[in-house]
Amino acid sequence: MLLRGKKVVIFGIANEKSIAWAIARLFHEQGAELAITYAGEALEKRVRPLSESIDAAAILPCNVASDEEIASVFTALAKIWECVDIIIHAVAFANKEELKGSILSTTREGFATAMDISVYSFLAVMKAAQPMMLGRGGSALTLSFYGSMKVFPSYNVMGLAKAALEASVRYLSEALGHDGIRVNAISAGPIRTLAAAGVNGFHTILNQVELKTPLRRSITQEDVAGAALYLSSNLASGVSGEIHYVDGGYNIIGL
Repeated sequence: MLLRGKKVVIFGIANEKSIAWAIARLFHEQGAELAITYAGEALEKRVRPLSESIDAAAILPCNVASDEEIASVFTALAKIWECVDIIIHAVAFANKEELKGSILSTTREGFATAMDISVYSFLAVMKAAQPMMLGRGGSALTLSFYGSMKVFPSYNVMGLAKAALEASVRYLSEALGHDGIRVNAISAGPIRTLAAAGVNGFHTILNQVELKTPLRRSITQEDVAGAALYLSSNLASGVSGEIHYVDGGYNIIGL
């Protein structure tokens, strides 16, 4: 029960295949009390039954492109919780037409959208969460991908966004460290999720990684959830500003 009594807010569950859902299930098993957000009515139909199945303390709407909606999440939580211990940010988005071809497919508007939702939202969430996290020895965790460091076919603007997200982890870890808040990211190997399905040629990427990764298998949502549990618990009390790879070792391979 590594998270007994911890208050956790999870952004980014889309369905039962989401990495964020695997994290929510494991955190629940480890004693955490959860608040879960959803983005819009369409996702609410999927997210609410999942959240209810693990007795979530709150199920709240949140469009992370809106500072007002992010603030409303923590306003609502302040009515039922005195504090927040852990933030899980599993949010990313880019227009599907820009996740095909080359980086030259990126439009100015598409670039701004990807950066706003995939990167700035993490900063916005942490600004809103900070007052409820002071003095708790808490942690924040976001999700990245190796496309931030190396070129993957059609990943395009999301690669740029993940690189910016990883930089934000480092800057946030310094900015929030004075408050005792740790900030880290998991760079997960390719996993069959709703978000991954939007990347043109994703199955080719997945197959190549399975062939070349030292473990010779693809990563599961549960693999990532286990690492998230470690990074969010007191076991990682001295870890902040890190990009932790959960990719079967793929990132060490040269050829």
